Amino acid sequence: MEDRNYTTVNEIFLLGFTNMHKFKILLFILLLVVYCVTICGNLLIVALVSMSRTLHTPMYFFLTQLSISDIMLTTDIVPNTLACILNDGLIMSFSSCIIQFYIFGFSESIECLILAVMAYDRYLAICNPLRYTTIMNFALFIKMILISWSLGASLILVTTLSLFGLEFCGPNVIDHFFCDFAPIILLSCSETFTVEMEAFYLSVLLIILPSVMTVTSYGCIVNTILNLSSDLQKRKVFSTCSSHLTVVSIFYGTLITIYMIPTQGVSMTINKVVSLFYTVVTPLLNPIIYSLRNKDIKETMRKLIR
Repeated sequence: MEDRNYTTVNEIFLLGFTNMHKFKILLFILLLVVYCVTICGNLLIVALVSMSRTLHTPMYFFLTQLSISDIMLTTDIVPNTLACILNDGLIMSFSSCIIQFYIFGFSESIECLILAVMAYDRYLAICNPLRYTTIMNFALFIKMILISWSLGASLILVTTLSLFGLEFCGPNVIDHFFCDFAPIILLSCSETFTVEMEAFYLSVLLIILPSVMTVTSYGCIVNTILNLSSDLQKRKVFSTCSSHLTVVSIFYGTLITIYMIPTQGVSMTINKVVSLFYTVVTPLLNPIIYSLRNKDIKETMRKLIR
């Protein structure tokens, strides 16, 4: 019988931005400011929608769910990243690393599903305006939110439990600033094909299908806009979904760049910068885009300031 003298990995060392040591103070301050603005901006969206009756519509309630997922994502990633920058690396327990991956995957999944639901909401409002209030009633609205959160939580939990079932016997160093799926898998000394295929099929449910739904909804919206006779009508209809379309483009653009484009020959620094964009910058941009390009939100903010 083969002797398997493995040392179980109990701690993970995140290298962070080791090649940016000269700029670590600047990077720390920049990320800290971005984190504070992100939290305040998303909390402001939630507060405005909660307090203003004019914003008590499905679209804005979906927006609050997006803001909550952004708060979860940035809070999961940024505090550890800040500690990683200050200390030239970060030691965290193996279980904490897996939990960080779970919260990261959960919040990203929620964002995919909520963006798809928001696209469907815009499709109904623009392509079926007379039936909108009948179809998008309170019961359907609640069901869509509950299904999105429960589906994201349960499917990511499957992958997370599978990671806990793998053997990790060293090394314990991750050349990244957070615990993503691929770097964790590279540390395993057991067979990972099953877990990787499981993660692939789950990503189809959580990323590919919602993105197809989003693209299909906007295809119908564009077709409806093109069939309008008045240029004024076209601009007015397009303005109602331009903010959401911008957020969708940024979100899926960065995800496709980091996960679907081959990374052979790409430096780890570039990989980290792109990861920084969709884990830190995107949650910052979402409330800014909706605040600057949405007249209802801007009007509510004016009333609140007065």
